[in-house]
Amino acid sequence: MKPLSRVASGIKPSSTLRTSAMARSLRAAGEDVIDFGLGELDLPTPPGISAAGIKAIEDGFTKYTAAIGTEELRRAICGKLARDNGLSCEPCQIVVSNGAKHALSNTFAAILDPGDEVIISAPYWLSYPEMVRLCGGVPVIVPPDAAGGFRPNAEAIRRAVTDKTKAVVINSPSNPSGAVASRADLAAIADVAVQNDLYVVSDEIYEKLIYGADAVHVSIASLGGDMAERAVVINGVSKSHAMTGWRIGYSASSPEIARLIAAVQSHQTSAPNSIAQKAAAWALEHGGAAVLAIRDVFARRRGLICTLAADIPRLSFEAPSGAFYLFVDVSGLYGRAAGGGRLESAADVADALLGIAKVAVVPCGDFGCPDHIRITYAASEERIAEGMARIASFARGLGR
Repeated sequence: MKPLSRVASGIKPSSTLRTSAMARSLRAAGEDVIDFGLGELDLPTPPGISAAGIKAIEDGFTKYTAAIGTEELRRAICGKLARDNGLSCEPCQIVVSNGAKHALSNTFAAILDPGDEVIISAPYWLSYPEMVRLCGGVPVIVPPDAAGGFRPNAEAIRRAVTDKTKAVVINSPSNPSGAVASRADLAAIADVAVQNDLYVVSDEIYEKLIYGADAVHVSIASLGGDMAERAVVINGVSKSHAMTGWRIGYSASSPEIARLIAAVQSHQTSAPNSIAQKAAAWALEHGGAAVLAIRDVFARRRGLICTLAADIPRLSFEAPSGAFYLFVDVSGLYGRAAGGGRLESAADVADALLGIAKVAVVPCGDFGCPDHIRITYAASEERIAEGMARIASFARGLGR
């Protein structure tokens, strides 16, 4: 038989989904596994949002919508972008997709030609490079800037630019580090983009989960000049409104880019779920109190997990400014014995934690940081306390 796609064959499976699958398998076998792996809120969708979805069903709003999403939802998104981000958009600039991941895939398909390079700063969400490759692009990874708190570094990005560079990816707040880019960080990156005629793909899905007075979300598209024309803003309601399973994300871009994104989506998937669109429109227009309540829950959990992690020997981390992940350097555990072997990488640590302590975490080699693990604090305070106690016991009990 003829060979299958070389592009698809070269795509690496998601290590986050692998971790969660292993955790599910152990739970199915009767093990009490604490899953700190998957990036999903454990909270239910707020009642008002769910009621809007139920009403859509009862009203018979169950047919196809326009491929780019309903006018109602796109206008609600424009209102949100104006209120929260200082962006002036028309509905024609918005394409509603089946989650923010879909919006990202559409965007890369719309802006990339084969061989185009896309600069991605480590640590990065592991799907970015694979999405770029699927669209024929070449991911160019900028090494992590630990001294800068893992925020994107404009000078490092500038040094990575070549005559093949088409775009830069920004993710703030960051998955996996929780770092929040400052206005100055973004202004410097915007300068690089303008000087080199680059697009900027700005993934802002975690913007509502920011902690502390010093951390403020800024959309790079709001910085003036022609950034509103060259930036593609990616967002959605999954993280802000606890609506992961509703699968509603969106892109906001120039009319020219939006037309191409819409054309791609019209052939690949058609319209997003009609019922979920009704719920998302209600969420954006009336769900502000729920967003604040969700953030308050995660602020408490962040405080708890940082306090507990600080007492675990040979681990190091910085308190995250956003998202819901603790990004932990585990290299202090290397060389120690665990479960009949020796720990030599974050992947070894993650495997040993799951096998011995029954705690699932994500090794971050696929995120560009092979000495780190990602611990999700999208879990109850009781499960966080129990899971961190198991990690502490594991770390203290390692042999030499």
